[in-house]
Amino acid sequence: MLSSVSQTSGPPPVHIAIIMDGNGRWAKARGLPRTAGHKKGVEAVRTALTAAQELGVRYLTLYSFSTENWSRPQDEVSALMQLLRFYLRGEIASLHKNNVRVRIIGERSRLSADIQSMVEHAETLTAGNTGLTLVLALSYGGRPELVTATRRIAEAVQSGRLALDDIDDSVVSSHLFTAGIPDPDLVIRTSGEKRISNFLLWQMAYAELVFLDTLWPDFSKRDLEDAIEEFHRRDRRYGASAGSR
Repeated sequence: MLSSVSQTSGPPPVHIAIIMDGNGRWAKARGLPRTAGHKKGVEAVRTALTAAQELGVRYLTLYSFSTENWSRPQDEVSALMQLLRFYLRGEIASLHKNNVRVRIIGERSRLSADIQSMVEHAETLTAGNTGLTLVLALSYGGRPELVTATRRIAEAVQSGRLALDDIDDSVVSSHLFTAGIPDPDLVIRTSGEKRISNFLLWQMAYAELVFLDTLWPDFSKRDLEDAIEEFHRRDRRYGASAGSR
């Protein structure tokens, strides 16, 4: 259990990524359908975004819909897609007004044509904004991302645009969906589960992981502050031994 704090003891991490988990359990505990939990979860997205802005976070990545989520019951998937449409229609103008830049990562070709159009509009409209960058991981999976990057690199080598000996960490990073986005410093998962669920497998190599018992629909600014406070208590050595940095 993390201790509660009214404010963090240092500057916030540059990039925070959140695995938003617990919508279904939140709804079940209240005798409601899972869709009710997802709707409440959208409110928590607004809370997290506002809190991140107030705390000075530069990048906020939200694991919104995974590649594995496509295997859920069709009615639940349809409901989630409707919520996504609702969010993109209703929030993008406000995000733009508040200088938020929107980036979408994932296999967007699996999304319906109208959602793809909304995604492109959101990215284009907010491309010049200089405030917080909101990264929505939609139809995203870490393994598919690495497969896609490998194919892109192989194609570049095959065509002669890239030499085999030039492949390094930076080349791999530049071929990921997250190209141009710094790796997360802090990854938060809500609901008490302690796994990363195929999320940002390459990018979180040196991220600090914080697991909260809070179900996502109940996520608050205090939860974000507590996670950042825990982040500041960590000794980040990036693989070096203690005392060598």
